[in-house]
Amino acid sequence: MDPRARRLFGGTAIAPGDLAASPFRVDRDRIVSSPFFSRLGGVTQVISPGGSGLLVHNRLTHSLKVAQVARAIAERLIADERYSGLLDELGGCDPDVVEAAALAHDLGHPPFGHLGEQVLDRLARQRLGLADGFEGNAQSYRIVTSTEIRRATTIGLDLTAAVRAAMLKYPWTRHSYPQPHPRHLHPAPRGASPSPGDLDGGSAKFGAYTTEVADMRQAREPFAGRIADWQQTVEASVMDTADDIAYAIHDVEDFHRVGVLQQGSVATELIAWQNEVAELRKLPDAELDVGTRRPGRSVERLRRQLHRKDGWISDDEAFAAAVEQVRHELVDGLLAAPFDGSVEAEQYVARFSAQWTRRLIGAITVAPHPPLRSGHVMLAPAQWHEVQVLKFVHQGFVLARPDLALHQRGQASLLTTLVEALYEWLLDPDEQARLPRRLHDLVELADAELEAMDATATAPERAVQARGRAVIDFVAALTDSQAVALLDALSGRSRQLWTDAFVL
Repeated sequence: MDPRARRLFGGTAIAPGDLAASPFRVDRDRIVSSPFFSRLGGVTQVISPGGSGLLVHNRLTHSLKVAQVARAIAERLIADERYSGLLDELGGCDPDVVEAAALAHDLGHPPFGHLGEQVLDRLARQRLGLADGFEGNAQSYRIVTSTEIRRATTIGLDLTAAVRAAMLKYPWTRHSYPQPHPRHLHPAPRGASPSPGDLDGGSAKFGAYTTEVADMRQAREPFAGRIADWQQTVEASVMDTADDIAYAIHDVEDFHRVGVLQQGSVATELIAWQNEVAELRKLPDAELDVGTRRPGRSVERLRRQLHRKDGWISDDEAFAAAVEQVRHELVDGLLAAPFDGSVEAEQYVARFSAQWTRRLIGAITVAPHPPLRSGHVMLAPAQWHEVQVLKFVHQGFVLARPDLALHQRGQASLLTTLVEALYEWLLDPDEQARLPRRLHDLVELADAELEAMDATATAPERAVQARGRAVIDFVAALTDSQAVALLDALSGRSRQLWTDAFVL
């Protein structure tokens, strides 16, 4: 089978209703037609939309912008004569593949954003006994290969191998595939190391559950011998880089719009580091950690963290230049005046976003032999450092806010109670005939998958695992508001009997 045919394998059938003749555009159409894609409009990106009106991105608008950036990167790379031969050697870089993967990359993200992901992972492993736990990227892959039923004869979205491979930011399972597992490499690829305090030692981020490993192998088979088993395809690397760019720029834009990113506090931190950099570099790590609330010290901690984790690219001069660039364009520019909703304010935000997006897209390069912690597609060192500083700003001045923590603790409690209530419902022998049909179907699907994987497992053993995975799949497919409404119904707080059925 020639390389192009292998890239298509698994998604060659084109239904009469599909709008495009290209199989990769068919993939894109199938993704955007999926109810899992539509639901992203009701799923938190960073700040819950319910508390901020229409001002902030949700997972749907984020996915659309990632797709836009990813396609722009791909089109720029294939037009660059320096990379034409290299891209072919590495397996290709098709803009339609990149766009489709970008649209699909967040399909599996649960209610309440990354907070929901952390809660479901903890519950899946510690409460429900699922060794794979929960991971948003793996859940996205599970949706396009199994839990999303497009037609009566189709499990998943029947996507091409190229698009499925391009979705795999982390082309490994949590524990076992491939061998040697990338978490044992030194340094480990980004995301492959275990989470702090994770006693089972599996990777913090991974692209597929064990139930989908055969599909992942098949999707990546066309790239065998071209890229390492643990390395992203070029198209996955483009999508991942676009996700980083969108995250860094658009989240800062969101926080400015809702007024939680204050010029004074950001300026104080960045300028203090610039003024005291020589003294701060002399401080021992222990002393630096004790005084993290003193201006300038958090930036210094970031500089040291980048050296420890990404010594292959981290550079003190580039870091200092990035701090100055962000201070000049963000602090002295975008944040200089509060967002007031005026036409002028909207135009300023749009210019800031467009300028940074063009700047970062223009700094993309392709490497034939990238470092372990990078994909083949990467930002130039100067812009890589700028993205790290932008991320630092919204992590340090938004995500660390006590008021956000209070809100998220409530969301974590809600998801925990919801998972427990649904699991107890599954265990009630008198309620089996009245279970939500979707939940019942997910149990059957998980049981069939487990039986196919391990024929020696007993029916009771499979049933325990199947119920746990079904509950996680069910909750992960809800929007923020559906999760709230479903818990209200299960708790007896809702008085709207028939309108609650939309989540079942």
